[in-house]
Amino acid sequence: MTSAPSPTGASAASVPARRTYSYLGPAGTFTEAALAQVPEARDQIWRPVRNVAEALADVVEGRSDAAMIAIENSVDGGVSTAQDALATMPGLRIIGEYLVRVNFVLVARPGTRIEDVTLVAAHPVAYAQCLRWLSAHLPDHAHLPASSNVASAVDMLEGVSDADAAVAPPAILEHHDLQLLAEEIGDNANAVTRFVLVGRTVAPPAPTGADKTSLIVELPEEYPGALMEMLEQFATRGINLSLLASRPIGDALGRYRFVIDADGHIQDERMADALLGLRRFSPKMIYLGSYPRADRAIVHYPERYSDEVFVEARDWLRALISGAPEA
Repeated sequence: MTSAPSPTGASAASVPARRTYSYLGPAGTFTEAALAQVPEARDQIWRPVRNVAEALADVVEGRSDAAMIAIENSVDGGVSTAQDALATMPGLRIIGEYLVRVNFVLVARPGTRIEDVTLVAAHPVAYAQCLRWLSAHLPDHAHLPASSNVASAVDMLEGVSDADAAVAPPAILEHHDLQLLAEEIGDNANAVTRFVLVGRTVAPPAPTGADKTSLIVELPEEYPGALMEMLEQFATRGINLSLLASRPIGDALGRYRFVIDADGHIQDERMADALLGLRRFSPKMIYLGSYPRADRAIVHYPERYSDEVFVEARDWLRALISGAPEA
């Protein structure tokens, strides 16, 4: 039995397979909003998952081609679950960075008035970011913790929770029939969450001049100046760090690994030289990737740290070793 020809006359084998992207679901989350910024993810398969570990496991085990995860928030700092997962799950690379403005709406079941609200469902982090607004406009309310920003609204709508209203992302209104009671209720209008797109280990994209390199580095042992010695690998090469966060390794009290975002690309001579120094220094260094910055801001550095200066210095050393006459 033969299959019918496709409408275009092309064989099924010539149709490229759709790619799969995992993200923290369900629909309407900030993570979904970050994934919507990825041009190559449009019209592909989006796989909602329950947590960061599941999203990254999808990538490692081949169920997804890439996963979008939150890595840092301008109000609350680093997302520890994501940092720890990247430190302990091998075979992953960050291939893109995306920023999402974070604000919230107060929603309820249709017909609810804000005067009727006494119990508000919210994820604890979202609740903390809206506490001033809630205290001013609903001074007698009580907080019902929710497992996620979207679940706070969905559980209320489906009668799973007893909440009268929920703090949720604005995109929730595109997916569910909810009453909008108030918008822009976040206490910090400038709150932003940084997301990264994570795939399997691949060669980094070519440098753009507006790049970032992410690493996780462990100190060799505890001794005075150990952290300074690690940081000097960057400082002596003119590399700015946009993120330096510590996370416990977990094998003993007082042992930490450091999550680092450094301005520049692994193919930059100064960054490559710093990575070689870190490799000699650290018992465990994880390279997470070099990728374009979300803000596309060009990385500036003093001329003495240009690629040409590093290349000239290496050529000078080779000439000394070879016994070539000095110019």
